[in-house]
Amino acid sequence: MRVAFLGLGLIGGSIARALRDAGGGWWTGAWTPSGEGPRAAFAARVIDRAAPSAPELIAEADLIVLAAPPLACVGLIGRLGGAWRGSLRPGATVTDVASTKAELQSEAMAAGIPWVGGHPMAGRESSGFGAADASLFRDRPWVITPAVGGGDRARVEALAVACGARPVSLDAALHDRLVAAISHVPLLTSVMLVEAMTGAPAGFDPEWPAAATLAAGGWRDTTRLARGDTAMGAEIAATNAGPIAERLHAYRARLDEWIALLETPGGPDAAAIRERLDAARARLEG
Repeated sequence: MRVAFLGLGLIGGSIARALRDAGGGWWTGAWTPSGEGPRAAFAARVIDRAAPSAPELIAEADLIVLAAPPLACVGLIGRLGGAWRGSLRPGATVTDVASTKAELQSEAMAAGIPWVGGHPMAGRESSGFGAADASLFRDRPWVITPAVGGGDRARVEALAVACGARPVSLDAALHDRLVAAISHVPLLTSVMLVEAMTGAPAGFDPEWPAAATLAAGGWRDTTRLARGDTAMGAEIAATNAGPIAERLHAYRARLDEWIALLETPGGPDAAAIRERLDAARARLEG
């Protein structure tokens, strides 16, 4: 199968590396506005072509992978439905690897392009083609949403399997609600923890420098997501705002419960606190 990457950062680059290692007749080419990632990938013999223009590359592909942040994918979908439409081969399918699905599917339907949304559930804080890893998707779920506009789901499933992933079928809206819970809200709560403890973004907590000297694994682990790609995080939040806000309301309700528990007149009840801690651990272990 001939695969064209529009975008070639961590995720796109990792897919390209995985396809190179998989063998089996995969041909890959890539284009980005700067051309830096594709040139590096071609020099490393990870892809077969670093294309000078997107339409030229699209015309050669059976599967076009939008390997860019969500809002950039929206822009690419618009071009594929407009100025680049004539470059799509008959029977070609467009997919993506973005963290939100419903808005992109809606844009694809409006653009009238053959679409099958995708989201490999893997990543890390580092970004760019230099961070790409062929094993990134091994044994990880790869969400695939229903085909629209004549898209070929089998091609996207074959891509996921070649990368060592496990294809999982989900409705686009359900996907967005689920990842809001397990990915997007954790990102924002990590950011909010940094803000609350340091005084960011506008102020400064005078005790923070002393606290920072004591910080160890707990702080590092709970703020790890706040160290990630901020542009990507902003676009995720912007394209999945409703489900994220719904989950944050639930999170805020739990915060209020904990505050009330800790401010119990006469002092907090250690047994009640232990009960909450045990329940949370049991839910994770169950």
